[in-house]
Amino acid sequence: MVQENHSKVPIPTLGRLATYLRVLNELQMLEVSTVSSAEIEQQTGINAAQFRKDLSYFGEFGKPGVGYSVSELQQSIAKILKLDRRQAVLLVGAGNLGSALVGYQGMAEHRMELMGIFDSNPSKIGTMLGTLRVQSIHCLVEVNMKLNARIAILAVPAQVAQSVSEILVEAGVRAILNFAPIPLRLPENVAVRNVSFMQELAVLSYQAAEEVSQLSEFESF
Repeated sequence: MVQENHSKVPIPTLGRLATYLRVLNELQMLEVSTVSSAEIEQQTGINAAQFRKDLSYFGEFGKPGVGYSVSELQQSIAKILKLDRRQAVLLVGAGNLGSALVGYQGMAEHRMELMGIFDSNPSKIGTMLGTLRVQSIHCLVEVNMKLNARIAILAVPAQVAQSVSEILVEAGVRAILNFAPIPLRLPENVAVRNVSFMQELAVLSYQAAEEVSQLSEFESF
């Protein structure tokens, strides 16, 4: 049973819950009825003890010797993450990245619906991306009075990210997925998740070089 009045949950736990939800969705499609923590570990690479600890923030789940009902756990985690209802999402930035994000099917699978696309480039405004027409950033506040979206994706150049994020906050957005390579200075009640491709690639570059270095050292013996 999900406990609504739980203590503050660590952000990494919420990230892992999203991973569990993806696996549970896949198991449901395969018509699997129950799953064990050990099987979750096999599917996700996340330690079974960590899986049980993550769930413990929200109550008691599963039965000893039986495991977890896939359907019930999927519904519980979806409710925890507020993915048991439709979530309207805005996208600001209709460039290459924005265009790619429009085609991402994962949002629909988690009941997130892209409801508005905005840009400041006159050559983009009025064009179609998927089933939506790109609108002027200057219309965002007015348009969102009707859409009432609380989540936005920011896919704009660094030099305008701060000013655009402030427009989003003015429009009522309270959670932003930021692809711009700068930190945003926003009120504390606005949640921001930063996605940096270059940061991740830099880490991978270092790890790849280390792997080669270790292999060379091994071969020298």
